[in-house]
Amino acid sequence: MKNKKVLVTGADGFIGSHLVERLIDEGCTVRAFVYYNSFNSWGWLEQLPKEKLSKIEIFQGDIRDGACVRKALMNMDVVFHLAALIAIPYSYYAPESYVDTNVKGTLNILQGGQDLKIEKILVTSTSEVYGTAQYVPIDEKHPRQPQSPYSATKIAADCLAESFFRSFDLPVTIVRPFNTYGPRQSARAVIPTIITQLLNGSSEIKLGDLTPTRDLLYVKDTVDGFVDIAKSDELIGQDVNIATNSEISIRELVDKIILKINPKAKVIGEEVRKRPEKSEVFRLFGDNSKIKKYTSWTPAYSIDRGLDATIEWFKKPENINQYKAGIYNV
Repeated sequence: MKNKKVLVTGADGFIGSHLVERLIDEGCTVRAFVYYNSFNSWGWLEQLPKEKLSKIEIFQGDIRDGACVRKALMNMDVVFHLAALIAIPYSYYAPESYVDTNVKGTLNILQGGQDLKIEKILVTSTSEVYGTAQYVPIDEKHPRQPQSPYSATKIAADCLAESFFRSFDLPVTIVRPFNTYGPRQSARAVIPTIITQLLNGSSEIKLGDLTPTRDLLYVKDTVDGFVDIAKSDELIGQDVNIATNSEISIRELVDKIILKINPKAKVIGEEVRKRPEKSEVFRLFGDNSKIKKYTSWTPAYSIDRGLDATIEWFKKPENINQYKAGIYNV
């Protein structure tokens, strides 16, 4: 990857900002596609050290605009496509936005990549495409189950990417991270929700269903997986999980975090935080044998090590003050 010209879409987001950092360390020339806004905000990229930020070309645009995407793709070698709408509850209210961003946005990347002869395109999927596990560990052959408008649009985007490989020999790989967590994650996710409530002094932690299980992956392991997959030509035309090959229930997870921050805190169930029953994904437990077969990747962070690093980041006032812990983040 050294000296490769790389475009990262969704670079202003949680995983995208960490990936940009990792690619700079790898020696890449990075163009960071961030969502245009009148505040000229670059999202989480603004947390990067100045010496790294100075090495990045910031490209402000909208993934839904084909001409804009094509301009961002010009002269690039490799594309990491992470731009997406991801909050599941919001997808119940605004499904059309998810189609425009996740499906049309991916189509713009694929068509532009085809015309501009991009060497390699990594399209970011999600473990949500599998729905509740029919068997575990969940490998890449597991049936797709669209249990939310969000997951439906990600399935559609995956299918488009696969179709462009089959129809046009476009060098696409579908990267499917499981439940990534860590510094900079939004409070619509469960771990920041728990941590921010505890650090704000609450002794009653409001959560939804505690029974689902998740395969939790620390963000540095996730971005290492992206980079290792990009280095593997054998994974072109395939989809590949990034997972720990384990699971933990939300109940076990919240108990761990409470013990680390405030052992006296208690969990209070709140109906508004629960998904509709048929939409809830009750079990995610990913198989990582494929990524291990074709790359040297292996997770470096245990759940406790990852949680400790995440909590330490949230403890800094300049970080936690950006979160609204007292409300339900849809």
